[in-house]
Amino acid sequence: MSKDNPSTDEELPEQLRIRREKRAALIADGSEPYPVSVPRTKSLREVREQHAGLAIDVATGIIESLTGRIIFKRDTGKLCFATLREGDGTEIQAMLSLDKVGQNSIDSWKSNIDLGDIVSVTGEIITSKRGELSVLAASWKLASKSLRPLPNDHKPMSEETRVRMRYVDLIVRPEARANARLRPAVMKSLRNTFAQADFIEVETPMLQVMHGGATARPFKSFSNAYDMDLYLRIAPELFLKRCVVGGIERVFEINRNFRNEGTDSSHSPEFAMIESYQAYGDWRSIGHLTRTLVQEAAMAVAGSYVVTHHDGRQMNLGGDWPEISLYEAISKGVGQSVSALTPIAELKTIAKKLGIKTDPQWITGKLAEEIFEHVAVDQLIAPTFVMGFPLDTSPLVRAHRELPGVAEKWDLYVNGFELATGYSELIDPVIQRERLVEQSSLGAKGDMEAMQVDEDFLRAMEYGMPPMGGMGMGVDRLLMALTGLGIRETILFPLVKPETD
Repeated sequence: MSKDNPSTDEELPEQLRIRREKRAALIADGSEPYPVSVPRTKSLREVREQHAGLAIDVATGIIESLTGRIIFKRDTGKLCFATLREGDGTEIQAMLSLDKVGQNSIDSWKSNIDLGDIVSVTGEIITSKRGELSVLAASWKLASKSLRPLPNDHKPMSEETRVRMRYVDLIVRPEARANARLRPAVMKSLRNTFAQADFIEVETPMLQVMHGGATARPFKSFSNAYDMDLYLRIAPELFLKRCVVGGIERVFEINRNFRNEGTDSSHSPEFAMIESYQAYGDWRSIGHLTRTLVQEAAMAVAGSYVVTHHDGRQMNLGGDWPEISLYEAISKGVGQSVSALTPIAELKTIAKKLGIKTDPQWITGKLAEEIFEHVAVDQLIAPTFVMGFPLDTSPLVRAHRELPGVAEKWDLYVNGFELATGYSELIDPVIQRERLVEQSSLGAKGDMEAMQVDEDFLRAMEYGMPPMGGMGMGVDRLLMALTGLGIRETILFPLVKPETD
């Protein structure tokens, strides 16, 4: 049993024990530490907006009932001060004077109210002699008794604790509150940009009978009702393409995906993603759409294409973005010519020189991509389209119109990580079947990321799929690009291991 989860009150740390004793005393005195409702006439933000610019030492004559969490408290003989904060971070001062609230009320405030408690204060809106907008209490009521003390500035929470206890992080850290409000602003911008381009938003299944749409290891589940294995979605691609076959020519989804893979500063097992498909487009048109989505999101949250990261560094997401060839970047990085036709034996020699640990199951294109990651990715700070990926690692993508062994696929890199990927989609059902059969054979050999042969998807293609461009972009990674934060800070409640005693 951990010290924060004791079996008896006697085992509690002193601060936790004292707060529980205060709760018990309130109940014994006939007070309710967790009432069903408390007086509230306006939010703190509304009061601040209504009385902005009020002169020093003014009594407005306006009575309001305000609520907030106490994040500062100072008690003197006949006058008590507290700072109330509401959820968006707006604060106001509460003042309690003996002559206004009476002896019993001010004594109860001093003895029973702690930092972290949520209270309702009813009184006149005034400014203090120092010009602080305040509510001068005529009465007050406890809205919720906090049984745990808040972290203090002298001992801030670690990143691990912030992630695990995001509810406390949101209380004490302005950056956490700002990040939580950033995501809905970005989501609104993304949907607006898609709407302006006549895209339709749809929802596709999270539980699927087979995994596909990306090369990734899935999470496996089981349906008791259907008595069969199911997979959590790794990508919505195959269902969105079915929509295009059915005539929804511009389609997108903002979805949750699940990939049973490692975690680091840019990877999470559960993550949010945008996928979109545009009939009669290709990798160029979908690249233009992606740039517009990112730039409009920056404008929505920063008012500019130049965003400021949490560490003060600025990133310019405006203008046209440069393009580089994947194989030219590899060639430059390793000091010799490398192309999609370079034999795997030669790539293995290069990898050995670079100190890259290789997997015997890697195919040629996978090894080339690993070499690219090793020699080039760290240099891709400004937004950059990396063009022309290996065809053998792109089973759903059209072959390049000119370059043998290359797919019409790009990856968009920002700040050294992949933000989005786009394609000219493969629409020939015969070639697609050959590709998926090849993937299936890789899976039979032990490749846990290989796709399966989806017969229904192939049947849909056989009804005629128009030429199209497709794109996938991580929403969490878009927030990373806008803020400079790691992925666990852009996800409100990322997956973490359970606490141990």
